Amino acid sequence: MSDAREFDIIVYGATGYTGRLVAEYLKSKTGLTWAMAGRSATKLAEVRDLIGAAADTPLIVADASDPASLDAMVKRTKVVLTTVGPYQLYGNELVEACVANGTDYTDLCGEPAWMRQKIDQHEEAAKASGARIVFSAGFDSIPFDLGVLMLQKHCVETFGAPAPRVKGRVRAMKGTFSGGTAASLKATMAAASKDPAVIGYLTNPFSLAGGFEGPAQPAGNKPEYDESLGSWATSFVMAPINTKNVHRTNALLGQAFGADFVYDEMMLTGPGEQGEAMAKHVASTPMMGGDNDPKPGEGPSKEERDTGFYDVLFIAEYPDGRTAKLSVKGDRDPGYGSTSKMISETAIALSENQGAGGVTTPGAALGETLVDRLQKYAGLSFAVEG
Repeated sequence: MSDAREFDIIVYGATGYTGRLVAEYLKSKTGLTWAMAGRSATKLAEVRDLIGAAADTPLIVADASDPASLDAMVKRTKVVLTTVGPYQLYGNELVEACVANGTDYTDLCGEPAWMRQKIDQHEEAAKASGARIVFSAGFDSIPFDLGVLMLQKHCVETFGAPAPRVKGRVRAMKGTFSGGTAASLKATMAAASKDPAVIGYLTNPFSLAGGFEGPAQPAGNKPEYDESLGSWATSFVMAPINTKNVHRTNALLGQAFGADFVYDEMMLTGPGEQGEAMAKHVASTPMMGGDNDPKPGEGPSKEERDTGFYDVLFIAEYPDGRTAKLSVKGDRDPGYGSTSKMISETAIALSENQGAGGVTTPGAALGETLVDRLQKYAGLSFAVEG
């Protein structure tokens, strides 16, 4: 990609709820050239003024239904950051334009069947053009993707080899999933009803791993008591996408976690009868897919975002009984406050750091560079625990 791009980052979808949060975050970044893009110049100007961005912040009109406008947009920037989902409905032409023009791309996608289709369609062309297509740069799946990466780094440094078994356990979380996430789930279910192949992509933990098929993986979808943690555990709504991204990172890094790597995610609900009851309740109560889901463009108040948080523990286990632990914590609600900071820092890291093209993950594309940025600027912490 030529360095003679007009912008470091264009935020596509800046008039949406999450896009607005991203724009609000980027406006305070000095030395960054960025622009806001969307379907309506009038709405873009309204959001620019609402968030207090500079009056001369560039506004770009582009629409998923007009491929020429997308092509013109991506030619102007190093990185496109898009919050316009569901991506299976609104992302095809944008990814294609980025691949064709060698423009880096990052999104908040949690749609594994669509991601698999994009890998199959664009992997070789992205490598050729130099475009880095980085999916899932929000709560799904950065804390998990990078949490496993950093735990395995610690394991190699401490024990001389990666751990063959890692458990991701959500210890605490306050906040909601986004309206975009709910809409993506509905779009995925609609796609699955039309194409049986989609079901296979959703159920196979290695569907994003580039043809690699590893050992059997725990389903993590039924309540169980974890003796080692003294707590009940139950299904975690983001596990189906996070686990696939972790396995893709492992594959892209040449099986750095081992070809026998086993990984699952669950949510801890506490000890005793109360913990058991909560685990069973969570397992039997869909967190998404109902009439009360937030709509795309809706979201929590600033106070709700600011008082949200999450705490995820990763446990490495070796056959001989050795263990290691690392936590990842975020200082805002996962679905909006923290997600908007994570994808922003992913885009900045892409704009500042060169790398090989391809359809990739935050962990494989940016690794510790992104971890450092997230800890310095985005309110995340990665800490080895005793």
